[in-house]
Amino acid sequence: MKTTYAAAALCLVLAAPQAFAQKVKWDLPAGYAEANFQTQNLRWFAEEVKKATKGDVEIQVHSNASLYKLPEIKRAVQGGQAPIGEILLSLHAAEDPVFEADMIPYLAAGFDKSWKLYTVQKPILQERLGKQGMRMLYSVAWPGNGIFSKTPMDSLAAFKGAKFRAYNRVTARFAEELGAQPTTIQAAELAQAFTMNMASMMIASPQIGVDTKAWEFLTSFYDTNAMHPRNAVVVNEREFAKLSRDNQEAILKVAAQAEARGWDLARAAAKQSTDTLSKNGVKVHEPSPAMRADFERVSQKLIEEWSKRAGADGEKIVNGMK
Repeated sequence: MKTTYAAAALCLVLAAPQAFAQKVKWDLPAGYAEANFQTQNLRWFAEEVKKATKGDVEIQVHSNASLYKLPEIKRAVQGGQAPIGEILLSLHAAEDPVFEADMIPYLAAGFDKSWKLYTVQKPILQERLGKQGMRMLYSVAWPGNGIFSKTPMDSLAAFKGAKFRAYNRVTARFAEELGAQPTTIQAAELAQAFTMNMASMMIASPQIGVDTKAWEFLTSFYDTNAMHPRNAVVVNEREFAKLSRDNQEAILKVAAQAEARGWDLARAAAKQSTDTLSKNGVKVHEPSPAMRADFERVSQKLIEEWSKRAGADGEKIVNGMK
């Protein structure tokens, strides 16, 4: 009998490390402020993962680039320095044009088309990230980019020769096709730049307009919803594989819920930010059918250029949006 008890005790001791090995704590670097809806959705995701895994997986969110700067997060997750993180997909266009599909003006204008773009793009993104040792858990769009201006506009003629603030290659090309002169200005310098007439218009999310108090230096916002850049939460595949099957499935289920919740929050943020602009004196315009048609026509060249850069996958994504 003693031998039986001893054998049972030995089995428990040997099994204990495996049981406790399931409990992990993951640091999740993020690039945006604590109050931002994307960050708040990350907080919700982390809390729900802890519940769903019965405390086996605890995720600590590090907001406002406090752990890694936003452009560094993808590399940190890929290299295993961070097991999980939130990235802005378009920041990584230099390594693969597929990552910037959501930045191409009028490829997917408005939330409904942006969601369609995501569904077309998703398997390609998963394949790319998988080759890099990562898995995308979910992706959430930002409110759509629109045109801010110091003066009202009624046609494309207003763009001719204007100094247009751009923040990446695609927005600079958009400015050029509109006949404007692109100039690179960081978000933190917008107020000073517009006040000193270094720029007179820009394309940006209405949330950026609120964050920078655009009503102090701009008068008009044209709510074009030209494109919806997206964030994505990615996890290191090796770290994910260490979890039990039950915990993996629990995380995937919570991720799907966080994705749906995040898109709802994005829609709410879009309305709230445009309302805030309006309340503070910025005139919010719906572009006329003629102006919208002109924007779409100009954007067609950018779509064709991007499709060529992205090769067969770019062609597949563009055709999937028709």
